[in-house]
Amino acid sequence: MSEPSYLLALDQGTTSSRSILFDAQGRIVASAQKEFEQRYPQPGWVEHDPWEIWSSQNATLAEVLSRADLHAEQIAALGITNQRETTLLWEKDSGQPVYPAIVWQDRRTADLCATFRADGVESMLTEKTGLRLDPYFSATKLRWILDHVEGARAKAERGELLFGTVDTWLAWQLSGRQIHVTDVSNASRTLLFNLQSQSWDPELLELFQIPESLLPEVRASSERVGEVGPAHVLAGVPIAGIAGDQHAALFGQSCFQAGMVKSTFGTGSFLLMNTGTQRMYSENNLLSTVAWKIGDCLEYALEGSVFIAGAAVKWIRDELQMVRSAQELDELAASVADSNGLYLVPAFTGLGAPHWDPYARGSMLGITRGTNRAHFCRAALEAIAFQSADLIRAMERDSGISLQELRVDGGVSRSDPLLQFQSDLLHCDVVRPRCVETTALGAAFLAGLAVGYWESREQIQELWSMDQVFTPQRAVEDMNRLRSGWDRAVQRSLRWAAEE
Repeated sequence: MSEPSYLLALDQGTTSSRSILFDAQGRIVASAQKEFEQRYPQPGWVEHDPWEIWSSQNATLAEVLSRADLHAEQIAALGITNQRETTLLWEKDSGQPVYPAIVWQDRRTADLCATFRADGVESMLTEKTGLRLDPYFSATKLRWILDHVEGARAKAERGELLFGTVDTWLAWQLSGRQIHVTDVSNASRTLLFNLQSQSWDPELLELFQIPESLLPEVRASSERVGEVGPAHVLAGVPIAGIAGDQHAALFGQSCFQAGMVKSTFGTGSFLLMNTGTQRMYSENNLLSTVAWKIGDCLEYALEGSVFIAGAAVKWIRDELQMVRSAQELDELAASVADSNGLYLVPAFTGLGAPHWDPYARGSMLGITRGTNRAHFCRAALEAIAFQSADLIRAMERDSGISLQELRVDGGVSRSDPLLQFQSDLLHCDVVRPRCVETTALGAAFLAGLAVGYWESREQIQELWSMDQVFTPQRAVEDMNRLRSGWDRAVQRSLRWAAEE
């Protein structure tokens, strides 16, 4: 049997699970993807079946090995990257989930967050965690399960339950239920992790009424945390890299220097700016979050979160049935010069940064008799760019750095009309890498570093390569006029679902 020559990344996303094999040059050898069910039991609620998360991920893992005709002995290490904040709670002995996974998009705890906010605790939370008091994060989701599922709190108090974000659930299953871990990037998204002490915070656990026995052990993002269990097809392969999807994408884009920015266009859209070993406090409603931890070195990032990006494309395809595929939407959007004055504000699950309004709802403004489905498609893509531009504006104010280049990735970054409009809107270069699967690539890089597959970040940086640069083509005055219209549309959407 040959020496281990490949790295396997598990990329567990919001709408699908993927497994991707990479070689020593960071090139994709084989990949497999499987979508799974999105559940919306009530308005503003979003759930996944934990078993379907695991089975879909495991199925793609087996498929990618089969496609590449590889065996466990040829895999140097495995990295996990995942949809963040999504909250799972399961029985320690049986492994049975006590409730469906509550997805990061879920808004059911908006009123609980409002109650905490009225109690004046948000500034303390932000100081400790770098986050906002919002249903987006895991703590209030976990609190909701403990309060609403019969017997859950009693079992938790007896130490019979385990909590985890998706990375924790996958690592637990892969290891044959032997390791209960998360990495520092995922821990930093729970509202329970103290950035200063780099540990779970007793005061926050008491505030949210979370028993500490539920929580996983927090490890570095690039570290051998265990190995795949003996009953699995990958038995013995080291589990050596774990990072939330946006942190992994920042790493996969080789944004290793402070001031470098990437945007991932996936289900949502997330901009991260590397701020180095210095935690930067935001005065413009962004998040101060962990980027990653390698060895003893913890590095930080500023983040802006858009909840609906590619999900708007999926909505037009699946719910409105205006197109049969994302490619058809892209072609229709490119067939018109502009959106004909149409604005889509895709606040389907509220608005994230910089508004942080869980009560905002989607709106379509500017419809005329001349509006057609091509304009709808164009408006959906432009909405992604407008939301990202709002985040960049806030990021520039916080950092004092004017953006010169935006590195983009994720499935929706394949859209040329989107990236050209984004460049025009920001009036800077937008760069798409040769490998847009940088989330999975980042997980592979982190795992590879931990086992010596790559020796340094400098070696990894040499592997990053560019596919295309989009440069500004439209006048600044024209784009400012469009941004003004977008701002007015957003104002119409704010607090729409709030009780009067």
